[in-house]
Amino acid sequence: MAEEAVNSIVGDRVSKSELAYDWLRRKIARHEYGPGYRLVLAEIAAELGMSVVPVREAIRRLEAERLVTFERNVGARVAMVDENEYLHAMQTLGVTEGIATALSAPALTAANLGRARVINDRMVALLDSFDAHTFTMLNQQFHSELFECCPNPQILELVRQGWTRLSGLRDSTFTFIPGRARQSVEEHEHILSLIEAKADPLEIELAARNHRWATMRAFLERTEEKP
Repeated sequence: MAEEAVNSIVGDRVSKSELAYDWLRRKIARHEYGPGYRLVLAEIAAELGMSVVPVREAIRRLEAERLVTFERNVGARVAMVDENEYLHAMQTLGVTEGIATALSAPALTAANLGRARVINDRMVALLDSFDAHTFTMLNQQFHSELFECCPNPQILELVRQGWTRLSGLRDSTFTFIPGRARQSVEEHEHILSLIEAKADPLEIELAARNHRWATMRAFLERTEEKP
């Protein structure tokens, strides 16, 4: 049962509204609920074993984060893809993830960096038989290793929201710009090298930001090429 699975993860101390929010957010982030998917309160409440009140509260939070839209006589739906929204989300994530990575750097251990490099190696192995969805999942895991130690909880939450927002907008950017993947893994290695060398935090921040924005620019160029 979904209720038992979620309760086993979050524990009894978490409110039902928070439980519903986390559950829905994961569904959107994993693209199980894709753009346009209708969120029926009664169905979600039944699956989670709760009333519709906390589910409604959770959906309002997601609406505030622009992951969900609400239309009169239609109800709540997962937000549709919007190219401008995608670009704005990437710009914002570049800034927040850049500083989060720089702030995390002093706390990153050899184990963190080792896991990140193993993930990047798996991404390299995918280049010859490219799987955009798997590549994107590994890409998020790689960056998570580098920003999750951020000591500023507000910045960290903004980064997590940015990743969730992107997941709601597109399953994978690399589906549209597969050529960007090889450059991406090379940039990953550069960021890792800077962190290992204990480079200036600003240099790390700019490397992480420019890495994100390079993907954004590649996507924009590809979009402009369309007839």
